[in-house]
Amino acid sequence: MKTIPSLLAAFLILPAAAQEAKPTESYGNGTQVFRLATGSPGELGLLKAWGEAYCRASDCRLDWVKAGTGASMRQLKERKVDLAMVHAPEQERIAVREGWATQSTLIGSNEFYIVGPAGDPAGIRQAADALDAYRRIASAKAKWVSRGDNSGTHQKEAELWKAAGVPGAGEWVIVTRDFMTASLQRAEKEAAYFMTDSSTWVAEAKRVPRLTILFRGDRRLVNTYHALLAPAGATAGRDTAAGFVAFVASEPGQRILREYGKAEHGGSLYDDAEYAAKFVGH
Repeated sequence: MKTIPSLLAAFLILPAAAQEAKPTESYGNGTQVFRLATGSPGELGLLKAWGEAYCRASDCRLDWVKAGTGASMRQLKERKVDLAMVHAPEQERIAVREGWATQSTLIGSNEFYIVGPAGDPAGIRQAADALDAYRRIASAKAKWVSRGDNSGTHQKEAELWKAAGVPGAGEWVIVTRDFMTASLQRAEKEAAYFMTDSSTWVAEAKRVPRLTILFRGDRRLVNTYHALLAPAGATAGRDTAAGFVAFVASEPGQRILREYGKAEHGGSLYDDAEYAAKFVGH
C-alpha cells in the first residue's frame, strides 16, 4: 500500500502539455492582451462574465488558460501568464514571499462538499467533522475520487488526509488527473465519494443524479480564492491584468460575482470577498 506522501509525489508528475499557456477561450477584442490562468471560475463561466464586462470598457482581451491551482501558479512563476486566480493559501503565501507573485487580492469564496452515493456506505452523514468523514471513508475503503493534479482541491484533500491521520490509501482511490467537472462525473460513474466545490455542484448536480451531498459545513472546507499578479514589468500584459484585478475587487466586479448563477441555477455560485474575509487565515 502506498503512503499518502508517495501518492502525492506521483500526482505531482504532470504531463508537459499542462505547462503550456495555450488560451482555452478569449473574451473581448481590444488591443491590450493579458493572460489569466485558473480552473473552475473559467469552467463555470464566471471569468467570461468578468472578462466581457471589463474589456468592453478597457480596450483589452482576456486570454483564459485553463489550469488547476498548481499548474496556474507554475505558469505565473514561469512568466507564461500575467495573472492567476487560485485557492491554495499556503502556496500563495510562499509565492508572494519568494517574490515571483505580487498583490495577493481576495476575490471571493465557495466551500467544499463531500458528495457520494445516497446509500453512504462509509456513514459520513454522521461524521462529527470533516476529518471524521475522511477517517470513515478510509476505514470503509469506500471508493474515493481524487483529482490527483496538484490543484487547490487536491492540495486541500491532501491536507485533510494528513490532518485526519490516515496513513495510506489503496485501490479504493480513483485518480483522475482532471478538472472538477470531469472528476465529479467520474464519481457519478463509479458511485464514489468526492470532494467537490459548491460552485461546481450547484452547476452540475442535475447531471450527477446518483450523487448527493453527504457532508458539509466544517470551517476547514471553506475555499477562498485570491488573484496573484506577476511582478511589475515581468510580463507584457501585467498592467492590464492589474486593472482587471482592481475591477474584480471593486463593487461592480463583486456584484457580478454575487449574482453569477442565480438566473440559471437559482443561487449564486460564489460568495463575495467580504464574506470570504471571515475565513482567511483559518
